[in-house]
Amino acid sequence: MPGVAWLLYSVLGAALLALLGAALLFWHHAPARNKIPRAQKRRVVALQQMEALAQRLREQEPSLDPKPILELPLEMLAQKLRDEELSLESVLCSYLEEALKVHQEVNCLTDFLGECEEQLQALKKLKRTERGLLYGVPISLKDPYDCKGHDSTCGLAQFLEKPADKDGVIVKVLKAQGAIPFFKTNTPQTLYSLNCSNPIYGQTLNPLNLKKTPGGSSGGEGALLAKGGSILSMGTDTGGSIRIPASFCGICGLRTTGNRLSYSGVAAAVKGKKSVTTVAGPMARDVESLALCLRALLSEDMHQLDPTVPFMPFREEVYSSNQPLRIGYCETDGFTQPSPSMARAVRLTSRLLQDAGHQVIPFSIPCVEYAVKHLFLGGPFGDGGATLLEKLEGDIVDPCIKSMITMLRLPDPLKCFLSWILKYRVSVGPR
Repeated sequence: MPGVAWLLYSVLGAALLALLGAALLFWHHAPARNKIPRAQKRRVVALQQMEALAQRLREQEPSLDPKPILELPLEMLAQKLRDEELSLESVLCSYLEEALKVHQEVNCLTDFLGECEEQLQALKKLKRTERGLLYGVPISLKDPYDCKGHDSTCGLAQFLEKPADKDGVIVKVLKAQGAIPFFKTNTPQTLYSLNCSNPIYGQTLNPLNLKKTPGGSSGGEGALLAKGGSILSMGTDTGGSIRIPASFCGICGLRTTGNRLSYSGVAAAVKGKKSVTTVAGPMARDVESLALCLRALLSEDMHQLDPTVPFMPFREEVYSSNQPLRIGYCETDGFTQPSPSMARAVRLTSRLLQDAGHQVIPFSIPCVEYAVKHLFLGGPFGDGGATLLEKLEGDIVDPCIKSMITMLRLPDPLKCFLSWILKYRVSVGPR
């Protein structure tokens, strides 16, 4: 009997310890998680403020027909605004109303930048000669872009209730060029996903097919642009975060060269990645809109605000040239297998470029496996994922990154064992 009693006490003690551990874990996680309901309420209020502004603007022009405005390409819209053929109020009202409709369908907005109303009034006081290339153009921003007084969450609860104390460099340059940032859009949690979902704001859907994802991590921008709720936006890209949503949503996006645009004032779950550079880049409905955005961004203002960015203006003579180009292409990177449709698209594009008079040259990418494993993955996860896991402490892990986080949380001995098995399988090969 004493042995049975001892066993019973041991089981009860272990159960109590387990309950205590669970309670401590819950207490430790509670502060970050408790921010989420407050953030969701703030978004409801922000959307109501957005709707109220649209209504006030509509009352100023009750006969406004937004359709002709929404159909204008960016260059023409910007020109009509500068020439006062369209009022700033009519354009902002049209895009506010349309963005709200798109959000109801795909859940893409996270925060309304209410200061856009004051900015509109300030722009109206400018002389014609002071109007920038994007004068009066409403522009949307991916969530990580710092805007004074607003959170840059990256879909993380830890980043909530920490509003930026100033605008980021790119936001300042856009405003100097007359653009009116009016809201932020959704991203996947941590930004490390091809999906677009987080525990704060939920899942964003693809407007072309509501059963599909718009891609990540600039998925909110992709969905909004595809449905016409924005005409120009800024995304970010490390390994496809602009290009994938552009592809999935049928729009245009540009991953700029590293350090071509300032990244000061753009939030990130993991900073200091040197082997793979995260960049800022524009997203729009057509290539001409991307070019106009770059003309505006590549100004002396950016170099003055961030001297680490070299002053290299937009090269109009290269963009407008009719000289044939020498273009390289590959159907596969040698590491992943493209789908038949992707390979077909590359061949079709190659043929069209040749028909247009350009020289098209096939090439292969060297050392792809090394680059993927040691540079691309080794950059963000050079510390074994410790920094990323820190950002998720106290948070709910979204399903779109759950498998990645589960692997990062494995004990080091188990990781070593699994790594040894994988290396053995690769060295032996399939049987």
